[in-house]
Amino acid sequence: MAGVANPSILSPPTVLSSQKPTASRCLPSLRPFSSSAYPSLALLNLHLHPLAKPCLPIIPRKLDAPIIRPEASDVAAAEAYLAADEAASDSAVATASPQPKIKTGKAALPLKRDRTRSKRFLEIQKLRENKKEYDVPTAISLLKGTANTKFVESAEAHFRLNIDPKYNDQQLRATVNLPKGTGQTIKVAVLSQGERIDEAKNAGADIVGGEELIEQIKGGFMDFDKLIASPDMMPKVASLGKLLGPRGLMPNPKAGTVTTDISQAIQEFKKGKVEYRVDKTGIVHLAFGQVNFTDEDLIINLMAAVRSVETNKPSGAKGVYWKSAHICSSMGPSVRLNIREMLDYKPPEV
Repeated sequence: MAGVANPSILSPPTVLSSQKPTASRCLPSLRPFSSSAYPSLALLNLHLHPLAKPCLPIIPRKLDAPIIRPEASDVAAAEAYLAADEAASDSAVATASPQPKIKTGKAALPLKRDRTRSKRFLEIQKLRENKKEYDVPTAISLLKGTANTKFVESAEAHFRLNIDPKYNDQQLRATVNLPKGTGQTIKVAVLSQGERIDEAKNAGADIVGGEELIEQIKGGFMDFDKLIASPDMMPKVASLGKLLGPRGLMPNPKAGTVTTDISQAIQEFKKGKVEYRVDKTGIVHLAFGQVNFTDEDLIINLMAAVRSVETNKPSGAKGVYWKSAHICSSMGPSVRLNIREMLDYKPPEV
């Protein structure tokens, strides 16, 4: 076979060209050195291996080929084109998104709670500054100035105290006698028996009764503001706890509604004795008159309430007892009081 050349005597390029590449016979070159460190030697070893048949033809690199670098003007033009394209896409998105609706009226108010207020309230709350603390005379005059409804509003006081009523030694429940009264007609009912029934009628009680009155209350009769009971009636009154308790009408010794001196209790509540207690958040709410009182009368009643809350301070109260104090009318905004000035204020003599 003279036409077939001996592969052993041919040069490496001739051997590679005379044989067809086969994928299954791709053999790795056995090299004692790293091909990544010496790529040119790895290629030479692949050519010289007698059994190696490469999978793909090797294209030699032209080392003398010039490196083409872009001109500075071309780079600047490309950057300008990309910037213009990005600006055009941003403008298209901006024009496609809907414009926000401009809020007007109450919806434009910054505070969420003001958006549900009436126009009357929004106007009168401008008469006082929101977080400013006022002295007692100025606060009373502002309270009367903000009461502009068609009925006579009550004057209310709200004291935030540093107590937690879930503890027994931090509970507060007491009464205060307002020297100028409450301005309201109090309807008093008395639960008693024997001679005390006549005593209650002579003292001015509106409703007097015994077991028959208890049965009426169980049937839904609640046409009274205060319920006074004698101690001997309390075992029978205990069955009314679920009806009277939620309404604040259950007789209680701390509130002065369980007593043997019924006539004195009736007179005190008729003249303006007010019961107050702290709620679960540590705030005392009580009414100390009406806005048609004179400024002097409202100041006297307010200071009587302040002195009562200060005197009945719970034994478990620690630290600063008074946190804040506000007064307001029934339908008006609150006016903040300066606590130090309020405690040191001396009202005019009654």
